[in-house]
Amino acid sequence: MVRGRTETWWLPRSVVALRVRIFEKVNGDRVVTLPNATHGPNVFERVYAHPAANGRSEGAGLSDLFWYWLAPGPEVHQEHLEPGERYEDVAAATRRIVAGSSDELTAAAARAVAGVLDTLPDTRVSLVRLRDLVMPAWAAFAYELVFKEPCPPRARDLITAHADDVITALKCTGLRHPRRRARLTAYLRDRVAAGDVPHRLPASLSLPEQVHYLQGTFFNTAVVQLSEATAHVLLALARHPRVQHRLAADPQDDRYMTQVLDETMRRYPLFGIAHRITTGEIVLDEETALPAGSVVCFSYPDYHATGYERPDVFDPDRWTRLAAKDAHHIPYGVAKNRPCPAWRLSPLVLRAAVREVLGRFQLDSTASHTRSIPHRAPCLLIPRGVPPNPRRLNALRSFVRLRDGVEDVTRGVRQLVLGTVMVLHARRLRLAARYFDERRTGGCPVPPTERGSG
Repeated sequence: MVRGRTETWWLPRSVVALRVRIFEKVNGDRVVTLPNATHGPNVFERVYAHPAANGRSEGAGLSDLFWYWLAPGPEVHQEHLEPGERYEDVAAATRRIVAGSSDELTAAAARAVAGVLDTLPDTRVSLVRLRDLVMPAWAAFAYELVFKEPCPPRARDLITAHADDVITALKCTGLRHPRRRARLTAYLRDRVAAGDVPHRLPASLSLPEQVHYLQGTFFNTAVVQLSEATAHVLLALARHPRVQHRLAADPQDDRYMTQVLDETMRRYPLFGIAHRITTGEIVLDEETALPAGSVVCFSYPDYHATGYERPDVFDPDRWTRLAAKDAHHIPYGVAKNRPCPAWRLSPLVLRAAVREVLGRFQLDSTASHTRSIPHRAPCLLIPRGVPPNPRRLNALRSFVRLRDGVEDVTRGVRQLVLGTVMVLHARRLRLAARYFDERRTGGCPVPPTERGSG
């Protein structure tokens, strides 16, 4: 998510290289990225699962940047809490909220996706950006998880605007808008204060912290990650007609559906880099040890590219010979160290979403497919049973290809400029560093997002 890159050959290499250096410099000097030329996937796995690789925010320059992008409430976001009782309390609350029967979760996801598909014409081809299309659906789904009731349009719009703002800033394709995020915070504050959340929220959190916890975990991370995952799967199907045809011919084939999802998450992992701060020494080999306080960056794309034949090829059939548990494949982290709380929920609801889309549309796209999909996955949706005009379809395909190429160039420059601005702003604010400094000095740390960080 931090080290974005483009595959467009005509974008000046100097622009790409400079952007990468700007982001990597935030990490500071005590950084190791795994796997690397010296320490391969086995070391990656061992360190990732190591009990001392459990620090999340304190002591990493990169944390200032992520706290800036994820405001408000990164100090109580499950993914950024330090290990200890508060983390366990929050993680338990998340597990309670995402719990539910497979049938209930599947039905809720299908309803939410059907709701957005109903807005599309069923007599002509639609050109959409898949992430934009499905984000309101996952906003409604997340709302139903939290509040146990259908999502009203106003809440869906607030959640979607917030989630879109977060992921747009993370990809450096736009600046963040704190006021847009604050509108969702105000809405959730009223609902939590009124006792409208039927779940037991973390007792270790104050009411404002409970609001930020819900906003960050469910109405940011859950919505963004499900939207990105859905866009990746559908774009992969659009670009691989043979796979799409096989899946559409028998959408209830759970085995092949699982292979498609596994291959999508292998080829296009949702995270580029996940960082941890070591709380004790970790030995890498006979000559190298990471001291406490080191920042370890785990590169999902590099790890997922090791141990496979033709790793750059999208091939769901490879999973007929592989078991995910035995392959270099950790789309939801590892059970031994802060696993993703949605490891069970995500595959269930993604299957429902893909089936709902394939039941109505044939997918076609000539847009590039990269891990970060900063173009938000342009795609043509062709209603089933309505043969498209071949000339119009070819013209649309050409338009998608041309627009994607042009946007790739302009977006690369925009990401460089906006990314630089936000990196410098985040370093000046030092949101995470100031928060932990106050804790160490015995003060009562005010959540940094309530001190005018926008």
